[in-house]
Amino acid sequence: MPLSPEGERGAIPDLFEIRGEVYMAKADFAGLNERLMDEGRVDAEAKGVEFDPEKIRQFANPRNAAAGSLRQKDANITAKRPLKFWAHGWGVHSDLPGETSLAVMTTIASWGVPVSPLVKRFETLDEMLAHYRHIEAERADLPYDIDGVVYKVDRLDWQHRLGFVAKAPRWAIAHKFPAEQAQTTLESIDIQVGRTGKLTPVGRLKPVTVGGVVVSNVTLHNRDEIGRLGVRPGDRVVIQRAGDVIPQVVDNLTREEQRDPYHFPDHCPECSSEAVAEEGEVDVRCTGGLICPAQRFQRLAHFVSRVALDIDGLGEKSIAEFIEAGWLESPADIFRLYQHRAEILAREGWQDKSVDNLLAAVEKKLQPDAARLLFGLGIRHIGSVTAKDLLKNFRTLPRLAEVGKAARDDEAVRDEITSIDGVGPTVAQALADFFHEPHNRAVWDDLLSEVSPPDYIVETRDSAVAGKTVVFTGKLETMSRDEATAQAEALGAKASGSVSAKTDLVVAGPGAGSKAKKAAELGVEVIDEVAWAEIVAAAG
Repeated sequence: MPLSPEGERGAIPDLFEIRGEVYMAKADFAGLNERLMDEGRVDAEAKGVEFDPEKIRQFANPRNAAAGSLRQKDANITAKRPLKFWAHGWGVHSDLPGETSLAVMTTIASWGVPVSPLVKRFETLDEMLAHYRHIEAERADLPYDIDGVVYKVDRLDWQHRLGFVAKAPRWAIAHKFPAEQAQTTLESIDIQVGRTGKLTPVGRLKPVTVGGVVVSNVTLHNRDEIGRLGVRPGDRVVIQRAGDVIPQVVDNLTREEQRDPYHFPDHCPECSSEAVAEEGEVDVRCTGGLICPAQRFQRLAHFVSRVALDIDGLGEKSIAEFIEAGWLESPADIFRLYQHRAEILAREGWQDKSVDNLLAAVEKKLQPDAARLLFGLGIRHIGSVTAKDLLKNFRTLPRLAEVGKAARDDEAVRDEITSIDGVGPTVAQALADFFHEPHNRAVWDDLLSEVSPPDYIVETRDSAVAGKTVVFTGKLETMSRDEATAQAEALGAKASGSVSAKTDLVVAGPGAGSKAKKAAELGVEVIDEVAWAEIVAAAG
């Protein structure tokens, strides 16, 4: 079923945020580069200097041209660029004009907002794949670049039920087109150290054009990938842009040539600390932690980022500047920046207002959200969702620290951690490892001496299961496992993944096995989904 924008114009709600993508058509991209070259020629003639086309900025591809145009500080420059827009979804709204994605997009098109004519609805997988192949066949002749399609569940009530995993929707999936390939020479291999200490090898290439983009760097992922490809500086390699975005090596054409193998470093190139791979892992990591300059910068940048503590005005440039000045070594130092106000003000680029705004932004975070602070510390395997799961159970950071310190040697404590729904042995081990290191404990204690995160409390309703531990098992027929967990938490209950003597209630669907049996052995009450639905309804 195709999109049908013709017909009566749909009613426009008082508030409706339209989301989409700004792009530049291929012909407009070529015209922009030609115009920039002409402007450079005219400018050189006006100044009476020799025209050098190598010095004229030329965009590598339409994607970069569109992104660069939007980043312009001068909106007049952006307005002169040949940008176009496709709507592909929506955000905040006061009313939704439809019960399916296609119905809403059709209404958006009726308002005069551009929506791709390739948006269509299908009933079967075969029909979807046929449309994918049709677009792939027409790809080269489309007036704009495209790297794949997105499949979405059409019914909005089903989208709501499916929900999200962190930031990714369960009701949508991308299907990329095969990547274009090219050959070039691997000139060298550099090692970059990331926020978690991971050593990532980066190949430096003799520049080559792939899919209209000049590529000179490529990720080699890890030590095992280098070994699998057998790559060494000087090798002739085949590269492609994964999803038409990220360059990667797919083949080594000179593997058999006699040349010294590449030896992956066993010490960090930034701080000389030992670099090791944990058992069962392919990634090699620096053990230096915050004493490693690369990790220090990356960890502090993550700590203040929008997804963590979200401290306005403290970007990567300022962090690098303050580290160099010796004012920032750990997260706690951020909350002591007020001691350096006069010194910051004396530095180039800082004024009274910008310094005061920065210090005010820092002060606003003296009572930060505990889950955001925990996530901001960058402990391995503890992402934003896991941080929330841990604090829903332990409520305070001091209590979490007690558990973390005991988890290394106390199996019962590890079991307590892994009983939390969504938290497994890997997270328990990561927490134990973090608090086992003296320098990590020092960073933790220093930070909590500067900030006072309130108890982490999820708003709940009064119910018959408030304060109790509930386990869901078997095949739930009326709700997903995530929906069930969310319902339990909203009712003030703790959703656990295992049955123990601390379990108060088990909700069993068809096929419930060992958990239901263990509940019976322990004398734990077991109910079905109908009874659970009655508990939810009674809570109002």
